[in-house]
Amino acid sequence: MKKQFFQASALVLTVALLPATTSAISAVDAKTYREMEQFMSVFDRVRNDYVDTVDDADLIKGAINGMLASLDPHSSFLDASDFETLRTQTDGNYGGLGLSVTMEDGAVKVIAPFKDTPADKAGVKAGDYITHIDGALIYGGTLDEAVEEMRGKPGTPISLTIVRPGRDKPFDVSMDRAIIDLKPVTWEVKDNVGVISLNSFSADVGADVKAAIAGVDKSLGKKPLGYILDMRSNPGGLLDEAVAVSDVFLSRGEIVSQRGREKSDIERYFAKSGDATGGLPVIVLIDAGSASASEIVAGALQDHHRGLVMGERSFGKGSVQTLLPLSNTSALRLTTARYYTPSGKSVQEGGIEPDIMVPQLSDPDYKTRPRFRESDLRRHLINEVKLDDDVLEEDIKEDPRFTETAEQLEKDGIEDFQMHYALQTIGRLGPDGMKVAIAKSAKKQVSAKN
Repeated sequence: MKKQFFQASALVLTVALLPATTSAISAVDAKTYREMEQFMSVFDRVRNDYVDTVDDADLIKGAINGMLASLDPHSSFLDASDFETLRTQTDGNYGGLGLSVTMEDGAVKVIAPFKDTPADKAGVKAGDYITHIDGALIYGGTLDEAVEEMRGKPGTPISLTIVRPGRDKPFDVSMDRAIIDLKPVTWEVKDNVGVISLNSFSADVGADVKAAIAGVDKSLGKKPLGYILDMRSNPGGLLDEAVAVSDVFLSRGEIVSQRGREKSDIERYFAKSGDATGGLPVIVLIDAGSASASEIVAGALQDHHRGLVMGERSFGKGSVQTLLPLSNTSALRLTTARYYTPSGKSVQEGGIEPDIMVPQLSDPDYKTRPRFRESDLRRHLINEVKLDDDVLEEDIKEDPRFTETAEQLEKDGIEDFQMHYALQTIGRLGPDGMKVAIAKSAKKQVSAKN
């Protein structure tokens, strides 16, 4: 198992090697003992009287999963199979469709498809519900079972039945499984601007972003007008790498802090000196699928007025999960803290609000497809500062500047309106104008808080 698997991350943030003891049990009060006795009574009745013979290990695992599911959507128990799944996701190389999914009320819901994977190319979108796999109903099963069915030998066909809010009827999407060798960082030059796409926060992403900047400069033979950091539909990953990516663009200051149950339980991460871009303009693209580590980077660059954040409000996952090994083959993934941007803002529920809201007009389902975010998950953590409903409902407000239809954009050769708008912004404003725009956005943020 790779060393990075045990590094801090926005999904698996820290590893606490805790000895297995019974000291905690000795501290429980009499009421808790009675509840434990009741649990053992139920366990005994089920194993003796249930209509079918049930394995004791399955009963225990089910009880543990139920306990953790009652806490929040991100705490869970990992057995040997789950360990392997998490490892392959962290390493970024596995066979399947390229989907980040969750379970909601017994249904499999798409958080986001990874860029350039079979699911992405087939048109699966964030917020879609998967109800059938190859015609077989999967509703009511476990998430692990659904994920296992979606994986398979590369090249083998698979059909997903999709229910998309805003569409009248379910529809089928067919594709072939493939080796999901996620390239966390890709880059290209468009209109004299360096476009860096960040698809996940797996190992060495910070170094890869630095290399991408060097690649852009070498390709042009000079410095570009600026850079676009595209983190749309990036579900997150390693915290260390979120810090490293932020540090590429920042030369000083706090990047993120995480705070636990106790007031003294605070850990802060800071930027080192040196900006790999030389201070050139940066636009950060985010959307409803940008979560966790993506929000750390966007929040850090926004709070330090280092970049202009553009797109849609992000997912809003501001919690920290700690991986606690229980044995050689099992572990507990437990929410232990919240993280905060440099200004002290928690993105939990509310997410990162863009400086400039730009809808993805290239998506024909944009207006009718609801956005799926952390605040939609059952038992999600509540933001300590009560959010105004207007923040959570911002997506329903239409901007009169953006009236083009997907069909009109396609005729004009514009396949990605958000990217098109970002490129136009850098090209139109230039370095000096971008600095003014970022400064104005900073003032707007301050006035909104007061």
